[in-house]
Order: sequence, then C-alpha cells, then structure tokens
Amino acid sequence: MPAPVFIVGHWRSGTTHLYNVLSRSPAFGWVPPFAAGLPWDFMGVVGPIRTVLESHLPSDRMIDNIPVTPDSPQEDELPLALMSTVSYYHGLFFPSRFEHHFNRGIFFEGCTPEEIADWRDTFSYFLRKVALVQPGLPLLLKNPVHSVRIPMLRRMWPDARFIHIHRNPYVVYPSTRRTFGTLLDSFALQDHGHVDLDRFVLDLYPRLMNRLMEDTRDLPPSHYAEIRFEDFEREPMAELERVHRDLDLPGWPEAEPRFRAYLDSIQGYQKNSHRYPPEDVARVGRHWEPLIRRWGYAPPA
Repeated sequence: MPAPVFIVGHWRSGTTHLYNVLSRSPAFGWVPPFAAGLPWDFMGVVGPIRTVLESHLPSDRMIDNIPVTPDSPQEDELPLALMSTVSYYHGLFFPSRFEHHFNRGIFFEGCTPEEIADWRDTFSYFLRKVALVQPGLPLLLKNPVHSVRIPMLRRMWPDARFIHIHRNPYVVYPSTRRTFGTLLDSFALQDHGHVDLDRFVLDLYPRLMNRLMEDTRDLPPSHYAEIRFEDFEREPMAELERVHRDLDLPGWPEAEPRFRAYLDSIQGYQKNSHRYPPEDVARVGRHWEPLIRRWGYAPPA
C-alpha cells in the first residue's frame, strides 16, 4: 500500500473542502461512504443491495450544506469508532463521559499501550481494505484527529505526506461549537445538557494545534505543506498547484481540469453564517492569542 497523504487541521478549518477538491484527482484513492458506514462489510455490498443503500444516503452532512453522494470522500473516524474502543465519537454517543472519550479518542489520554496498539492495527487493517478496492493509488485521508498522530503515522508510513490547512480562529470557534452541538443533538444516547462546549472548544484548539506545530516543526518541505484557508478560497488553483509542486504529488496535468470543474460546480455553495459577539471575540483572543499572532489573523469584520 503506498504511503497516504494526510489532510490535517482543526475542525471547521477547511479540511473537508480541501479533501473534496483533491479527491477529484484520479491519482488518489479515498474512503467512500460505504466503507465509512459499513467498515466490516463494505467489500461485499454489491449489486441491488448497494443501489438500495445508496438511495438512503443522507442529503448532506448535518453540520453544513455539503452534499453526501456515493462518490463523496469520507473521514476515517466514523469507521474507526465502529471498529475500535478508541474514538472521540464515543463521547458523542455517550456524553455522560464526553471529555473522557474525547481525550482518549484524540490524544490517547488514559489509553493503555495495548489499546493504542489495537487502534493502530485497526486503522491499518481498515485502510488496507480501502486500498484493495482502489489498487495502486495512494490514499488521501482527512481527519482532524490525525493532527496529533503525526509521529505515529510517520512510523507506520515513513514517506507519508501532510497538508495542514488553517483558518481564522475567530471563525473556527463558533463553527466548531455549533458542529459538536449538532452532532450531540443527532447522535447522543444520553442527556448532554451538562457538556460545556464553550470551555471545551477553547481548551481543545490550542492543545491540538500546538501539538501539530511541534510535531511538524522538523518535517522536510517535501513532506509537509501549509495552506491558509482564506488563500485557498481566493486562489484555489494556485494553491493546489503549489502544494502539488512542493510535495511532489502525482497527477497534476490530469487533475487540473477536474479540479476546475469541481470548483465551478460549487460556485453557489452557501456557507453557514455565524455571529461574532464581542465577548466571544475577546474570549478567543485571550485563549488563542499565540496562534492568532502566528498566522496574522484578525476578528472578522
């Protein structure tokens, strides 16, 4: 199995948009919806059964207006939650221990060496299955959790490459809070009124991002690239070409017209709107100031 290309970054930073665009390239494989929803069984779902199941895919991702179709690339976190005891999704299903499951599922906090090894083996097993249905192609993977797994992922695949996309933290904060709230409303099997998402998101962002910065500090330029979401939104083709060049990604000539066609097809996409109360702006500015200064962001107008 060729070494994967990982898209990393905090939730709501543009990772899904970048994933959707890059997955148009015929040079990459990726996680299809059936693999995400039926990780143990997807290789056997064919013919009429597959057609029936495809007709029942959700129209969008619930957390935003991005449509879900049979060729929509998916995160690997849901299948790992269905196959492993270690996933932050378990905090969404069972929020009575919300932070316990999030800390285990993101940072391996409190996990035994055996549990971590089991997660790694399960992850490898799942990806090898996905690779079998897209043979010979490096997998393109997107999951914010991988932002804190880079040393482990490099031990598994020394030639793995990483694309980090970051976005204005003042925008990331309300969007992340809304995302986790929507997921809790949809998935929780227990009461979640006690979950303090304001405090949790404020603590999570610098913890995850500082780990990402530390773990990528010594990566060679041929294995790590950064994209500013705002630059990608303004000049997507220029940023895509730069990343392909810097990381020596395959297939640019064949992928370029496909990227343009996909970007043209989503011209009318409506992003979720968010309010930016002064107290939230001040709170984010206090808690996330070093990262805001590092990238030169300012509160949205």
